Amino acid sequence: MASISPTSLMFKSFVKSTSQACYRISSLRTISVGWTKRNSPSLRTTGFRICCAAQPKTLEKVVEIVKKQLALPPETELTPQTKFTALGADSLDTVEIVMNFEEEFGINVEDENSENITTVEEAAELIEKLIQKKGEA
Repeated sequence: MASISPTSLMFKSFVKSTSQACYRISSLRTISVGWTKRNSPSLRTTGFRICCAAQPKTLEKVVEIVKKQLALPPETELTPQTKFTALGADSLDTVEIVMNFEEEFGINVEDENSENITTVEEAAELIEKLIQKKGEA
């Protein structure tokens, strides 16, 4: 089964199993689903990319914080896969970026988690995970 909306595409198995894989795909432009000669579904895609599961609002805020902390020009393009080191960030910059995340989102990032943040996507996903944990507590 496939369900499509302007911002996401999710695949689920028809077979009931203990673990089902789901993939969220953003920036969907064109997708066509057809049937092959063997009566199995064929999925052809044009112009879409797999993106992180973080909310766009969180990604935008992370990008804003990173640009401000690293004094990047406003026109600098950052993608979810952009590495902080590729932007010239050193370990001190990364610590300061994480401190800004904590202040902006009202979260507490443990040292072992902050060491694993190397991209915009990883930061946004960790932030959402910590916000969700905070809400459950």
